[in-house]
Parts: sequence; C-alpha cells; structure tokens
Amino acid sequence: MDRSYPVQVRARLDEPLSRWLWLVKWLLAIPHYIVLFFLWIAFAAVTVIAFFAILFTGRYPRPLFGFNLGVLRWSWRVGYYTYSALGTDRYPPFSLEEKPDYPATLDIAYPQRLSRGLVLVKWWLLAIPQYAITAVFAGGAAYTATSGDMWADVFYGGLIGLLVFFAAITLLFAGRYPRGLYDFVIGMNRWVLRVIAYAALMTDAYPPFRLDQGGAGVPAPAPDDLTPATAASAPAPPVPVS
Repeated sequence: MDRSYPVQVRARLDEPLSRWLWLVKWLLAIPHYIVLFFLWIAFAAVTVIAFFAILFTGRYPRPLFGFNLGVLRWSWRVGYYTYSALGTDRYPPFSLEEKPDYPATLDIAYPQRLSRGLVLVKWWLLAIPQYAITAVFAGGAAYTATSGDMWADVFYGGLIGLLVFFAAITLLFAGRYPRGLYDFVIGMNRWVLRVIAYAALMTDAYPPFRLDQGGAGVPAPAPDDLTPATAASAPAPPVPVS
C-alpha cells in the first residue's frame, strides 16, 4: 500500500485569471500580511511550547497543533493568491479554519505520538539538507524559517518567485498560465511546506526528496498511528454483527 507523506498540499488552477490583477495583489493582500505577521510570531511561540510538551510527554498538544495548522493554511492560501503561485484571483478568507472550497488547501495528519529524542535534532541537524534545497526554491528566507523571524517570508523569492514572475508576464500578454510551469511551482511550494511542518515538529516523517508536481499531490496517508486533523473527532464506524 502506498503511504504518502502526512502533509497534504493541494491546489486548483482557478482559470480564467485576470491579466493584470497580479500587479496589485501585493496591495490587496496587505491586511493579510499584517495579520500573518502576528500569527507567525504566535506560531513560533507555540512551536517552542510544543517542543517541551513533546520532549516530556511525547505528544503535540492538539489545540496547539490545530492553531499552527491554521496558520499554515492561512499562509498557503495567501501565498497561492499572491506571489507564491498566482493560482487564483479569489481573495483569501481571514480564517484559521479549513476552507475546502478554496482553490488552495493544506492538511496535516495529527500524530498520536512523537519521538521525544528526535525532537532535539530534527528541526536543525536532520533538516539541514532540506533547508539547503528550500533555500533555492524559496530564497534565503527559508534559512530563517525555523527561527521565528518572519516565517511568512518563506513563501517569496528564490526559484519560486522567479518562475511565478515568468508566469505573470505570460499571463499579462497571453492571458493564460502555462500548465507545466504551474505544476512545477506547486511542486516546489509543496516541498517547502512539508519542510516547514517537519521543522515545526508537527510530524516525525522526514520530508521526501521528491518533487510532487501538480495540484493534486499524492493520496492521503493510510490510517495507523496518524489521525487526520480534520477527521480526528469523527465517530468510529459501527462494527457489523455477524
């Protein structure tokens, strides 16, 4: 059975796209940037608290996990609308909650148990190769992602920013987003978000060195010791009586 990575990043190219709206999206997104600035400060603080909780109990407190997951969702929606992808002209909602109808979604399987020893080294030592790759994808800001210094900056610059700029120029003159370019951009964003989730201690599953291109991603992980965050509270199915 194929067991995919527990960080699920999906997107849908929301065509047709405006030829010119991308020129002012930085202005339209300013309210989101202001809110996200404070949310990422809180994200860093919550991650520190979760570090000690995992170290002593082996568990990531579910309310803290839900908050950080919400910040990642919000950031991915804003990045998708703006210059991480330019994949939609639909304005992002101001919400930490899951929005299945929005063209960009993110979910992380809630881990029932996390390694108390691994938490000491995975976010810096083990993740160094991943940081080197994501720095190319997302720019130098990827290196500061785990320090709490403007985590949201990880979504801008680098190869992603360059290719999205090419896509914007193509959109301006041709009125379309090249599909191959779009798939590559989403694959890089997916890689970056997996590394952020791993560095934020939200999973022990090491990010794969694999560029899963396109919006659909890969199948959801099989249930075992991982409970999807969005379905953790769902009742168990009834057991048939023979």
